[in-house]
Amino acid sequence: MNLDEAQRKQVAAWIADGAKLSEIQTRLASELGLKFTYMEVRLLVDDLKLTPKDPEPPKVVAPPPEAAKPIAEKTVPAPATGMPGGVSVTVDQLARPGAIVSGKVTFSDGQQAEWYLDQSGRLGVAPKQQGYKPSAADVQQFQAALEKEVSRMGF
Repeated sequence: MNLDEAQRKQVAAWIADGAKLSEIQTRLASELGLKFTYMEVRLLVDDLKLTPKDPEPPKVVAPPPEAAKPIAEKTVPAPATGMPGGVSVTVDQLARPGAIVSGKVTFSDGQQAEWYLDQSGRLGVAPKQQGYKPSAADVQQFQAALEKEVSRMGF
Protein backbone atom coordinates (compact mmCIF):
# COMPACT_ATOMS: atom_id res chain seq x y z
CA MET A 1 0.00 0.00 0.00
CA ASN A 2 2.80 2.36 -0.84
CA LEU A 3 1.31 5.24 -2.77
CA ASP A 4 3.15 8.37 -3.77
CA GLU A 5 1.82 11.78 -2.74
CA ALA A 6 -0.02 12.36 -6.03
CA GLN A 7 -1.81 9.00 -5.73
CA ARG A 8 -2.80 9.75 -2.12
CA LYS A 9 -4.25 13.10 -3.19
CA GLN A 10 -6.16 11.36 -5.97
CA VAL A 11 -7.69 8.88 -3.48
CA ALA A 12 -8.57 11.78 -1.15
CA ALA A 13 -10.26 13.58 -4.06
CA TRP A 14 -12.31 10.48 -4.90
CA ILE A 15 -13.44 10.23 -1.26
CA ALA A 16 -14.34 13.95 -1.28
CA ASP A 17 -16.42 13.35 -4.41
CA GLY A 18 -18.40 10.67 -2.53
CA ALA A 19 -16.86 7.54 -4.06
CA LYS A 20 -17.46 4.26 -2.26
CA LEU A 21 -14.64 1.88 -1.38
CA SER A 22 -15.54 -0.47 -4.24
CA GLU A 23 -15.42 2.47 -6.67
CA ILE A 24 -12.02 3.49 -5.34
CA GLN A 25 -10.80 -0.09 -5.76
CA THR A 26 -11.95 -0.09 -9.39
CA ARG A 27 -10.46 3.34 -10.12
CA LEU A 28 -7.12 2.42 -8.55
CA ALA A 29 -6.93 -0.52 -10.94
CA SER A 30 -8.20 1.24 -14.07
CA GLU A 31 -6.67 4.71 -13.69
CA LEU A 32 -3.50 4.05 -11.69
CA GLY A 33 -2.83 0.40 -12.58
CA LEU A 34 -2.77 -0.65 -8.91
CA LYS A 35 -4.48 -3.88 -7.87
CA PHE A 36 -5.88 -3.83 -4.31
CA THR A 37 -8.32 -6.09 -2.52
CA TYR A 38 -11.35 -4.45 -0.99
CA MET A 39 -9.82 -4.89 2.49
CA GLU A 40 -6.58 -3.28 1.35
CA VAL A 41 -8.53 -0.28 0.02
CA ARG A 42 -10.36 -0.07 3.31
CA LEU A 43 -7.09 -0.09 5.24
CA LEU A 44 -5.57 2.43 2.82
CA VAL A 45 -8.44 4.86 3.37
CA ASP A 46 -8.09 4.36 7.12
CA ASP A 47 -4.31 4.93 6.95
CA LEU A 48 -4.91 8.17 5.06
CA LYS A 49 -7.36 9.25 7.81
CA LEU A 50 -10.17 9.62 5.28
CA THR A 51 -13.84 8.92 5.88
CA PRO A 52 -16.12 7.94 2.98
CA LYS A 53 -19.33 9.97 2.79
CA ASP A 54 -22.64 8.29 3.42
CA PRO A 55 -25.02 8.58 0.48
CA GLU A 56 -27.88 11.04 0.84
CA PRO A 57 -31.01 9.24 2.07
CA PRO A 58 -33.88 9.43 -0.39
CA LYS A 59 -36.45 12.11 0.31
CA VAL A 60 -39.68 10.61 1.66
CA VAL A 61 -42.91 12.27 0.63
CA ALA A 62 -45.40 12.51 3.49
CA PRO A 63 -48.64 10.62 2.87
CA PRO A 64 -51.89 12.56 2.75
CA PRO A 65 -53.43 13.21 6.20
CA GLU A 66 -56.18 10.60 5.81
CA ALA A 67 -53.53 7.93 5.10
CA ALA A 68 -51.35 9.01 8.04
CA LYS A 69 -52.79 6.39 10.42
CA PRO A 70 -51.31 2.95 9.63
CA ILE A 71 -53.81 0.34 8.49
CA ALA A 72 -52.05 -2.22 10.69
CA GLU A 73 -53.32 -0.71 13.94
CA LYS A 74 -56.61 -0.72 15.73
CA THR A 75 -57.61 1.60 18.51
CA VAL A 76 -58.71 0.18 21.82
CA PRO A 77 -60.60 2.69 23.95
CA ALA A 78 -59.50 2.86 27.57
CA PRO A 79 -62.00 2.20 30.35
CA ALA A 80 -64.09 5.25 31.14
CA THR A 81 -62.80 7.12 34.17
CA GLY A 82 -64.59 10.41 33.82
CA MET A 83 -61.35 12.10 32.70
CA PRO A 84 -61.68 14.08 29.48
CA GLY A 85 -59.32 12.84 26.82
CA GLY A 86 -58.65 9.48 28.54
CA VAL A 87 -55.94 7.06 27.44
CA SER A 88 -56.01 5.40 24.03
CA VAL A 89 -54.02 2.32 23.12
CA THR A 90 -53.22 1.02 19.64
CA VAL A 91 -51.83 -2.42 18.86
CA ASP A 92 -49.50 -3.02 15.92
CA GLN A 93 -50.61 -5.72 13.50
CA LEU A 94 -46.96 -6.70 13.13
CA ALA A 95 -45.01 -6.60 16.41
CA ARG A 96 -41.66 -4.84 16.55
CA PRO A 97 -38.56 -7.08 16.58
CA GLY A 98 -37.99 -8.82 19.92
CA ALA A 99 -41.58 -8.34 21.07
CA ILE A 100 -44.60 -10.61 21.00
CA VAL A 101 -46.94 -7.63 20.83
CA SER A 102 -46.37 -3.87 20.54
CA GLY A 103 -48.18 -0.63 19.86
CA LYS A 104 -48.63 2.99 20.84
CA VAL A 105 -50.38 4.79 23.69
CA THR A 106 -51.64 8.35 23.96
CA PHE A 107 -52.11 9.54 27.53
CA SER A 108 -54.81 11.95 28.72
CA ASP A 109 -52.43 14.93 28.51
CA GLY A 110 -51.69 14.21 24.83
CA GLN A 111 -48.23 12.74 25.39
CA GLN A 112 -47.46 9.67 23.30
CA ALA A 113 -45.31 6.60 23.85
CA GLU A 114 -44.53 3.29 22.20
CA TRP A 115 -45.01 0.12 24.23
CA TYR A 116 -44.05 -3.51 23.80
CA LEU A 117 -44.41 -6.82 25.60
CA ASP A 118 -41.37 -9.10 25.19
CA GLN A 119 -41.15 -12.90 25.23
CA SER A 120 -40.49 -12.87 29.00
CA GLY A 121 -43.74 -11.00 29.64
CA ARG A 122 -41.97 -7.73 30.50
CA LEU A 123 -43.73 -4.53 29.53
CA GLY A 124 -41.63 -1.73 28.10
CA VAL A 125 -42.79 1.84 27.49
CA ALA A 126 -40.71 4.39 25.55
CA PRO A 127 -42.18 7.93 25.67
CA LYS A 128 -41.57 10.18 22.68
CA GLN A 129 -40.63 13.05 25.00
CA GLN A 130 -37.56 11.98 26.95
CA GLY A 131 -38.13 11.98 30.72
CA TYR A 132 -41.93 12.01 30.48
CA LYS A 133 -43.79 10.14 33.24
CA PRO A 134 -47.56 9.67 32.95
CA SER A 135 -49.85 10.20 35.92
CA ALA A 136 -50.79 7.23 38.13
CA ALA A 137 -54.37 7.35 36.82
CA ASP A 138 -53.13 7.23 33.21
CA VAL A 139 -50.88 4.28 34.01
CA GLN A 140 -53.85 2.39 35.49
CA GLN A 141 -56.00 3.16 32.45
CA PHE A 142 -53.18 2.08 30.14
CA GLN A 143 -52.63 -1.19 31.98
CA ALA A 144 -56.36 -2.00 32.02
CA ALA A 145 -56.80 -1.26 28.32
CA LEU A 146 -53.65 -3.18 27.45
CA GLU A 147 -54.66 -6.20 29.54
CA LYS A 148 -58.09 -6.24 27.91
CA GLU A 149 -56.66 -6.06 24.39
CA VAL A 150 -53.90 -8.61 25.00
CA SER A 151 -56.37 -11.11 26.48
CA ARG A 152 -58.67 -10.52 23.49
CA MET A 153 -55.72 -11.42 21.24
CA GLY A 154 -55.18 -14.68 23.13
CA PHE A 155 -52.08 -13.84 25.16
